[in-house]
Amino acid sequence: MAFFMEEFDHLKIPLEAIKKATKNFDERRVIGNGGFGKVYKGKLSHSTRKKKKFAIKRLNRNCGQGDPEFYNEIRMLCCYRHENLISLLGFCNEEDEMILVYEYVSRGSLDRLLSDVTLTWTQRIKICLDAAKGLSFLHDPNGTQQRVLHCDIKSANILLDKNMNAKVSDFGLSKMGPAYQQYSHLITNPVGTPGYCDPLYMKTYSLTKESDVYSFGVVLFEVLCGRLCAEYSNGELKVQHVPFWKKSCKQKELDKIIFQDLVPQMDPRSLEIFANIAYQCLHKSREERPSMSLVVERLKISLEFQKRHNHWSKKMPTYKELVKHMVVIFVSSLIFYVIVIYLRSKA
Repeated sequence: MAFFMEEFDHLKIPLEAIKKATKNFDERRVIGNGGFGKVYKGKLSHSTRKKKKFAIKRLNRNCGQGDPEFYNEIRMLCCYRHENLISLLGFCNEEDEMILVYEYVSRGSLDRLLSDVTLTWTQRIKICLDAAKGLSFLHDPNGTQQRVLHCDIKSANILLDKNMNAKVSDFGLSKMGPAYQQYSHLITNPVGTPGYCDPLYMKTYSLTKESDVYSFGVVLFEVLCGRLCAEYSNGELKVQHVPFWKKSCKQKELDKIIFQDLVPQMDPRSLEIFANIAYQCLHKSREERPSMSLVVERLKISLEFQKRHNHWSKKMPTYKELVKHMVVIFVSSLIFYVIVIYLRSKA
C-alpha cells in the first residue's frame, strides 16, 4: 500500500478542497446516486490555475465498496488511457474517505437516454461504437499492458460528454490478466449487475473477456429497443427482457422489439448489421461470441450505411414536396391546355 501511495501521490487532492468544491457534500450538488455512493458536481483548480468542472464520486464503505475496489479503479484508470475511457484526475483517501475525481461529462449516463426520442439512430450507433472502442482497447491493449476485464458493463456505466462522445466508466470491479492469450478469473464474490451478467458466470464462477462481450450485447439491445434490460419492483428483479429480445431477433421479428420512434430513420442494412452483432454477443457459448474488435468493425459498417442513408434522404424530396411539385405540374399543364384551346378557337 505504501508503494501504491507513493506511485500515485501526484493525484492526491486534499479533502478540504473537495469539501469546498461540493459545498461540504451538499445534496443539491448530487448528479448521480447508486449502491456505490453518490456523485457530485464541483469546481476544482487541481493541477491548473483555472477552475474546471469535475465529477466527484464519494464511495460508500457500507455498500460493498472497500479499499481493494478503490485502489483498483485508480490503478486501472491511470494505466489505461483512451478517448473512450473516462479519465481519472485525482483521488482523496483522508479521514477514511474514498473519493475519486473524474472528468465531468455533461450528458450523463446512457441508461437515462434510452427512451429519449430525440436521440437519433445515427447517434445511438455512434455511442455504441465509441463504447466498443474503449472496451476493445481494454481487451487487447497495445505494447506490454495487461488485458483488462471490466466485469460490469451496462448502459449506466457508459457516460456521454457534451458532444455525445461515449466513455466507459466504473472500473472498481475490473480484473487484469495476461494479454493476447485466453485467460479467465475465478471469482467467488458476486460481480456485475443482474440482467447484464454472462449466464455462464453463474455456472462456472469464472469471467473472461467474452463475459464483457455478453454484457455489451445486452447494452446494444437496450439501445435498439429503447429500454433497460430488466425491470425492478421494491429492489427485486421482476422482468428480464433479454430472452424475448433474443427470440425476436432469431425469428426475424425485430419489429416487435425496436423502439418505434427509430423505425422511420433506419437504413435496413444498418439495422440488420447492428442487430446481428448484438445477437452474436449474446451467444450461449463463449467461443461463439465475437471479439470486441470485431464488434467495432461491424458497428463501423452499420454506422456507414446509416450515414449514406441520411445523406440520400436529405436529397430525396419529402411526400409534401412531391405533392406540391405534382400540383404545380398539373396546374401548369392545365393552363397550357386552356391557352392552346383558346388560340385554336381564334384561328
